[in-house]
Formats: sequence, C-alpha cells, structure tokens
Amino acid sequence: MTGRFPVLDPATGEVIEEVHDAGPEDAVAALDAAVAAQAAWAGTPPRERAEVLRAARAGLLSRIEEFALLITREMGKPLAESRAEVHYAADFLLWFAEEAVRVSGEYRASPGGDFRIVTTRQPVGPCLLISPWNFPLAMITRKVGPALAAGCTAVLKPAEDTPLSCLLLARVFADAGLPPGVLNVVTTSRPAPVVERLLADGRLRKLSFTGSTQVGRLLLAQAADGVLRTSMELGGNAPFLVFADADLEAAVDGAVLAKLRNGGQSCVAANRFLVEAPVADEFAARLAERMESVRLGPGDDPGSQLGPLINRRQLDRVAALVDDAVAHGARVLAGGKATGPYYPATVLADVPEAARLHREEIFGPVAPISVFEDEPTALAMANDTPYGLVAYLYTRDLARAVRVGERLETGMVGINRGLVSNAAAPFGGVKQSGLGREGGFEGIEEYLSTKYLAVDLHP
Repeated sequence: MTGRFPVLDPATGEVIEEVHDAGPEDAVAALDAAVAAQAAWAGTPPRERAEVLRAARAGLLSRIEEFALLITREMGKPLAESRAEVHYAADFLLWFAEEAVRVSGEYRASPGGDFRIVTTRQPVGPCLLISPWNFPLAMITRKVGPALAAGCTAVLKPAEDTPLSCLLLARVFADAGLPPGVLNVVTTSRPAPVVERLLADGRLRKLSFTGSTQVGRLLLAQAADGVLRTSMELGGNAPFLVFADADLEAAVDGAVLAKLRNGGQSCVAANRFLVEAPVADEFAARLAERMESVRLGPGDDPGSQLGPLINRRQLDRVAALVDDAVAHGARVLAGGKATGPYYPATVLADVPEAARLHREEIFGPVAPISVFEDEPTALAMANDTPYGLVAYLYTRDLARAVRVGERLETGMVGINRGLVSNAAAPFGGVKQSGLGREGGFEGIEEYLSTKYLAVDLHP
C-alpha cells in the first residue's frame, strides 16, 4: 500500500479513521488474487456458495447496530435509515443465495432433429465492482451477492467517502468462510488511475458501476477495449406525477418518502414534481407543511430526521440549483437556505422549465413543483430528459395508471407508491440511466455467460 487517507464525518468534519490509499500496483495485486481464486470458486458447488452468502447475511444481521452506526458516521444519514439499509443489504445476500442454486440451461432437439442443443451457464470471470457513497452497504451487497452466487471472484472498490462499511463487510465475509482471493477490497482516494489500470488488464471480464452518468460514459469507453461485460446504474431525473384524481394524502406521503429517503441523495429520489393544475396548490401547501416539520441534525441524534449532505461540494451544488430556480422565478414554500453542513427539506413552487433543476439530478432534499394541464402534457414533461431510471405516479384511475406507466420512458415505475427498491425486483434504467439490471431474477444474469454445446447423436 502506498499511504493512507482520512474518512470524515460529514456532520462534524472530524476524521473517523484513516484507511489504506491504494495505487494501481495494489489494484493489480487484488486482481491477481481474484484471478488465482476464480477457477476454484467457479468450481465450488452452488449450494456451498449459497451457504457462504447465508452465513454472511447472518453475520451482518448479528451486527446491525455496529453497521448502522458506521454508516451514519461516514455517510450522515439518521440511524433509523442506516438500520433499514443494513436489512436491505442483507436481503440481497439472502435473495442471491437462493438464486445460486437455480442457475440452469436447456436441452432441446435441433429443428432438423439430427443433433441436440445444450446450453449451460458459466460465471463470466473476475469482476470489478465500483460502489457509490450514498448506500455504502446495500449497493455493495447488490453487486457482491450475484457475483459470488454466480461463481465470480471480484475486486471491489468502494467510494472514497464511505469505505468503512465495505471493509467491515469484507471481515464478515471472511468470518462466513469465503475463501481468500474471492473478494478483494481496494480503497483509494485516487480512483481514476486505479480503475483505469484494472480496465486495461485483459484478465478482467466484467465491470459493474453505480454512479454518475458522466463517469459511467468514461468507464464504458475504457471498458470497450477489453470488450467487457458491463452493468451501469447511472444518474436519474425522476418525475413524480400527481393527477387530479389522486389520493392527495397518500401522494404527499409518497412524495416525502421518494424525496427525503437518504436525504434526497439517491438516484431514485423524486427530482421533478409534476402536478395537475386543479390540485397543484393544495398538494404544494401540504407538502410544504410536511417538509417544514422535518428536523435537521447529526445522524446519531435520535431526533434527527434529516442528516447532513455528504460533503461541502454537494451542499454548494444543491444551494446553487435552488438559487438558479429562484432566479428564474420559482417561489420558496419551505426551506431554501443551508445551515452549516445541512440543507433543509425544501419545496419550490412555479418552477419554470428553464431552471437547472429540471435538467440536472439534485441529489438533495429539494422538491421543485411544476404544473400540467392534461395527461399528454404530463407525459411529455416527464419524458423530456435524457435520463430514464424511475418515475412515480399517483392516480385512482387504474386504466390511467397502466397507460401512463407503460408510456413513461423509465426502467421502473412506482404506482401509488413512493418506494420501488426491493431485492426481489429488477433495478435499472433506460436511456442514459444505465445498462443491465441489479436485483430480481435478472440480477444474476449479469454475471453469467451462456455456452452452447452442439451434441451429435450419431456414432
């Protein structure tokens, strides 16, 4: 290792711990270990791989408070949300433990009947898994779970803001009996040269990345030379549609959940609130009342409902987006001014399309509201973005729910529901929001290759 770098508490700016600062040579050593362990791990019976994942889940759940406090300290979210993340992370380990034994192929006759077509599924090989800071545990198990279940080894690079949860999880896996070399953690404050070196190594066969679309484009270009299998979970610009016939109380509940979960620092956070004209004022007033009551504070304060943003750079960015919207004519109904490392739950009304908030991912607790007159206009506004991760819609009309849900250009849609994430569901987007899916039956497919055997039946 080439040195150490500090991990900071976003609420206080204090150093929590220092961790190893890996360079490209350390990353290659990690890949060496993954390559050396690949054949044996791929040859491990699926049931045994599943048992390791189950044991890791049990170890994780036995240390809920330890993990939750660590997540809160390095990322800032309230302890209640951190505990929920630990359970969410554990769900992926259980789900993919169950999927490990269900990987299968086919045996069928060729159309001419003269030979048999046999397909089998095999692990793609050593993987590079790059996780974000906003869910520093769950976004790791969402990648590690299917990779290990499929029989792949991995090099795991956590976000430099939040590596501590990842390091503790690696210990849990070791205690669960995961063989050395199967999972290799590389912490670094200089991700670009580390990742570039790994992507240039011909032994790497798979890249899974969660992060911004801008970085995702760069990684896709670098992965092209090696023709790597890629999974990309990138940025979002989620519309939250409220039709005039919606249950407004339920819509406000869903809006608060979709906006404030993780302090708005989530790719599936509602980014644009599009409300039908007859109920726009009432919805805005109700939402503003709810958002104004949200209590700011450090995540380890039991009364805190909204913690600090991850760092000063993100705080300044959110503030600039709000200032831009106000300069374009938006009205502040709640919040709107930073307090130390915190940005309050904020509601903006009359947000014009020219505001940056309509085009950029906020990644903060800001709810900009715009008005639409009819369903076609709502769809046009919702789809007017290069992103397509998730959308939310509230209506009592079942036909409208299905019709609009099918026409929204997103990979996921929450219908009368402000939360879509679940280990059993396929998570991912379309357009510039990414490639591939994580979770669900589809999640393990990203780590498997199909092999075809043509079997001649004649001697």
